[in-house]
Amino acid sequence: MLVAFSVSPLGGESDSVAEAVAEAVRVVRDSGLPNETTSMFTTIEGESWDEVMDVVRRAVEAVQARAPRVSLVLKADIRPGHDDQLHAKVERVERYLAE
Repeated sequence: MLVAFSVSPLGGESDSVAEAVAEAVRVVRDSGLPNETTSMFTTIEGESWDEVMDVVRRAVEAVQARAPRVSLVLKADIRPGHDDQLHAKVERVERYLAE
């Protein structure tokens, strides 16, 4: 299962979200699940809904500790029986681009 999510603080004194987002990314990286962070989303891969959503919940809580309000955007690809889709999906697209 892949979950791409973006969590961001709303409100507060600064228009920069980097520090709070870094705390969320730290939670993801400390989880031990395969993950990638880009400029807009962090994607994590896990075996089950509960495993992945626990990490998302803790990432939201990390941001919530720094802001009065939190925004969460989430997209999931639920495909049982497929591993390493974090990389395999990109590799399939790259093969087509190389043709």
